Amino acid sequence: MKLLIADDNEVSLTLLHATLSRAGYDVEVARDGEEALTRLRSGKIRLVVSDWEMPKLSGVELCRALRGLDAPGYVYVILVTGRDSSAATVEGFAAGADDFIRKPFEATELIARVRAGERILSLETRDVAIFAMAKLAESRDPETGAHLERVRSYCRVLARDLSQQPRFAGRVDGEFVRLIYLTSPLHDIGKVGIPDGVLLKPGRLSDREFEIMKMHARMGADTLEAAARAFPGVPFLEMAREIAATHHERWDGTGYPSGLSGESIPLSGRIMAVADVYDALTSARVYKAAMTHEVARSLIVDGSGTHFDPDLVEAFLRQEEHFLEISRAFGEGRAAA
Repeated sequence: MKLLIADDNEVSLTLLHATLSRAGYDVEVARDGEEALTRLRSGKIRLVVSDWEMPKLSGVELCRALRGLDAPGYVYVILVTGRDSSAATVEGFAAGADDFIRKPFEATELIARVRAGERILSLETRDVAIFAMAKLAESRDPETGAHLERVRSYCRVLARDLSQQPRFAGRVDGEFVRLIYLTSPLHDIGKVGIPDGVLLKPGRLSDREFEIMKMHARMGADTLEAAARAFPGVPFLEMAREIAATHHERWDGTGYPSGLSGESIPLSGRIMAVADVYDALTSARVYKAAMTHEVARSLIVDGSGTHFDPDLVEAFLRQEEHFLEISRAFGEGRAAA
């Protein structure tokens, strides 16, 4: 594992580097908090051992800045500090630190704490498991192809855009962006409960069949709700449940399964609605050709204030070039251009 040491004291830096290199880690160094943050933006470093007192950005400020990033994976932070008060511990944890080691430290303790961080990071294999679950549901519908990859990327683009808008300050940050990218592939997990005769029908559904198909939103939400009850306090399960339950709701209240309207629809569901519809419009099916981006764009704009949250439509328009790039990157002989 690649590991970053951040410390402005050359003696401490040399000691930390020697200890961790001997333990087999690929170690990079940063001599202040700003340099550390720059290196972390690359997404290649998963674990940081940082001094608390540093110029430009302290260890605590580095933690705060890091937690605000839309990082591709979680970064585990161990703060090295001479502070031993409970107030300092609370401040560090509140800023986003994961662990502490007191000065002066024993090499064996440092290595043990780094190993513990590795174990925590290994939990991100849950991301792979989640995507595998979503792929299982998708595998029952051979026409969807790279749908999951496209939709999760559309969601991330929209969420990133909202994070830059003052109206969404405090609601959409790097963690929200990371979570929606992680959980959005579970939006149709309920389709595992839809009969093959409806799910795999090679043509348009009858009214009765469509009512059966609509049940997938409720079934997916119930499945994820059961998981959330078994593992309470897990943010990604809550967002996944929201998305599964509400991505077919409409801004004007005419959607399903609950007829929610406006901001009573969770933001994650409103984001997913735009991403999912855009992908459906620009994808070919046995009963329809793929629409061009321009036609899909027009339909989404027409749906502002009825089907879609107007703020999300504006975000889509600001980011439509990124939508096209994603569509091309995961294309399947599509007509998106």
